[in-house]
Amino acid sequence: MDKDKIDKKDHIIDVAEKVFSELGYDGASTRMISGEAGVNMAMLNYYFGSKEGLYLAVFERKISAFRTLLQNIGNDDSITAWDKMERCIDNYVDRIITNSCFQKLINRELSLNKRTDLTDKMTSILMTNILEFKKIIQEGVDNGLFDADTDQEFTIMTIFGTKNYIINWPHIASLMIGHDISDEAFLEGNIKPRMKVYMKKLIKSYLVTEQ
Repeated sequence: MDKDKIDKKDHIIDVAEKVFSELGYDGASTRMISGEAGVNMAMLNYYFGSKEGLYLAVFERKISAFRTLLQNIGNDDSITAWDKMERCIDNYVDRIITNSCFQKLINRELSLNKRTDLTDKMTSILMTNILEFKKIIQEGVDNGLFDADTDQEFTIMTIFGTKNYIINWPHIASLMIGHDISDEAFLEGNIKPRMKVYMKKLIKSYLVTEQ
């Protein structure tokens, strides 16, 4: 695919991410997205085939970029399993704060009380990243740095769950913290560093065995 086609495809995905984030999957339409992207429906259908195909392209682009980062961290033999986990947490928090609209998009669709082919595909894509976290935890268990009785699944759910609370219950989270968490400057300057410190202290105290 030549550069012009790649740029056009990326532009459509950029617009689709914005529209899906604002309206959700059901509220958005390919006609609406093609109009905002300045392309005709034939081009959109050529690249993505359907609204589901376009939605999954948005989803996969975000998730695959983070997956590559996690894999690079996990394959770095020069650092310990805890150093890897620490870097993963830092990068994860950076991404969820920077891409808060995308996080809302994920939670909106996966929290719906229905099981569809789309949610199954999204879950499958997300699980690849979850498994990268699990590999690092298992490495730490295998080399004795992490507690042998570590509950790997609950550790990972704790990391992801803190973000879900803030995204899903913003009004309660704002009252607890004492500031409107929809304030992007506050998220960047306060919530991001605070979450990193908290998550690393919490997870390290649970994972790392006393020497």
